[in-house]
Amino acid sequence: MPLTGGNIRLERSHDGRVANLTLDHGRYNIVTMETRALMSERFAEIDADRDVAVVVIRGDGEHFTSGGDIAGFMEVEPFDLTDLGHDITAPARSPKPVIAAVDGYCFGVGFELALATDIRLATSRSEFALPEMRLGMMPGSGGTQRLARLIGLSRAKYHVLTAQRIKAQQALDWGLLASVSDDREGLEREVDRVVSTLLGYSPVALRTAKEVLDRGVDAPLASGIELERKSYAMLRATHDFAEGVAAFREKRAPSFTGR
Repeated sequence: MPLTGGNIRLERSHDGRVANLTLDHGRYNIVTMETRALMSERFAEIDADRDVAVVVIRGDGEHFTSGGDIAGFMEVEPFDLTDLGHDITAPARSPKPVIAAVDGYCFGVGFELALATDIRLATSRSEFALPEMRLGMMPGSGGTQRLARLIGLSRAKYHVLTAQRIKAQQALDWGLLASVSDDREGLEREVDRVVSTLLGYSPVALRTAKEVLDRGVDAPLASGIELERKSYAMLRATHDFAEGVAAFREKRAPSFTGR
């Protein structure tokens, strides 16, 4: 029988600028089909909220998530699986910077979710894997493509085809992670540091830079540079850029408004 339920708690910071999403479904935070749909719904709400500037995704309890509801896949018709990854990749489509704060297991669809975020932070005990090959299956929510782009085709082939785990330090060395903390308390301090940094910048500049990076990385170099140049020129016309220059001249902190 497929698992049902599973929650993704959405909590905002006191000023409404940070949206915290927490996977909440038992010790291993197994991702059910309902959870997948809820991820898309949560991001639709967040993306429509102009007050939210940064998103953080965590797992409740001991692990980020051990992955999906394996038995539940047999209850879904093959054709219905063609859109399987759309919900999980919602962080990549969000105009806001999205941080994954990983502690413990980050397997299967959980790893694919983390790969769809912009910045990944983890603890030293965290482990990452795409274990679908053990089931006679392959990753289906962006895992093959995003992993190959982040760590290279050869390494991605090894870890997808062998289903071997990637330790936190290795993930850091390969650029999958931005930082590794000793424990969860250290991870939360690092999350707070990165969030605080992002909140100090212009929302429109962050949104534009994310889009240029994401779109440009798969384009020919000349096209990516052209996109960068035009986006740079567009930002020149924003109030935030004028405020940033004024603050620099006046030796004060800028007050960005996202305009």
